[in-house]
Amino acid sequence: MADGRLCVRLLFALATSCARPEPVSPNVLPTPPPTRETPASSPSPAPREDLQVGYATWYGARFAGRRTANGERFDPNAMTAAHRTLPFGTWVEVRRVDTGESVRVRITDRGPWGHEDRIIDLSRAAARALRIVHEGLTKVSLRVVTGP
Repeated sequence: MADGRLCVRLLFALATSCARPEPVSPNVLPTPPPTRETPASSPSPAPREDLQVGYATWYGARFAGRRTANGERFDPNAMTAAHRTLPFGTWVEVRRVDTGESVRVRITDRGPWGHEDRIIDLSRAAARALRIVHEGLTKVSLRVVTGP
C-alpha cells in the first residue's frame, strides 16, 4: 500500500514538473535579485519584498463544501485564499497596510474577479484574523513565504 502511494506521488511530481508556468498578472511586481544576507547580529530587520499591494475581500459560508479551483473542498474556517495567478499551494503573508497586522494563507482557489485592484479573496477565518470581516474590503500587501 505504501509503495502504491509513493508511486502515485512520483507520477504526480513528474507530471506537474513538465507543466507550463502560470501567466503572471501585469500588476505583479518583478522579484528583485537575491541580496547578501546580513549578519545575525544586525539589529535592523530585512526589508520587506512585497509581491503586490491592493485590496483584499473575503468569502465564507455560501461557498462552504464547494470545490475550489485546485480540487479541494472550501472550508471557510481554514486559512486559505484565492489569487488570480499564484500557483496552488503557495503560502502568502497578507498584511493590512493600515494596521500592520498579518496572516499567512495557502492559495487554493482562483479570484477575486471583477475589479483589478482586488488582489486576493480570503477565507472567513483569515478575514476574521485580520479583523476585516465587517469592513469587507481592506488594503493589503502580499508577500510569498515558505510556509505557515
